[in-house]
Formats: sequence, C-alpha cells, structure tokens
Amino acid sequence: MTFEAKKAVKRLLTVPDVGQICGIAPETVRRMTDRGAMPKPVRLGRAVRYRLDDIEAWIADGCPDLSKGRRR
Repeated sequence: MTFEAKKAVKRLLTVPDVGQICGIAPETVRRMTDRGAMPKPVRLGRAVRYRLDDIEAWIADGCPDLSKGRRR
C-alpha cells in the first residue's frame, strides 16, 4: 500500500469508530445514519465508512440533526 493510500484509509472511520468518537453505541450511529441525522457515510461495496473531516465538522457544529433541513 502506498503512503497516499495509507493516509486516505486513516481518514475513513467505521461505525464503531464514530460511536467511540461521539460516545454513543454503534447501533445509535446506525439509527442516526438511517434517519439522516448525521453526515452521510461513504459506501465501499457493502462496507460503510465515514469521512473523518465530515464527522469532525459535524461535532464542531454541535451535532445538529441533519434530517431537519440543515444538510451539508
């Protein structure tokens, strides 16, 4: 794997990673994603990943419920 590929991988988070960052259970992350309440994940085949930058910006904004019209 190239350096750039390794760097890109570190910027993608799994559902448990997002749960740990936010202090919530992975199932809560899944429910919030299904409702559209948090940043949309990236789908890599069947794998679900979140961009670190999107999650950090969402947290900095106070974790607004994005399903209520404040979409990015």
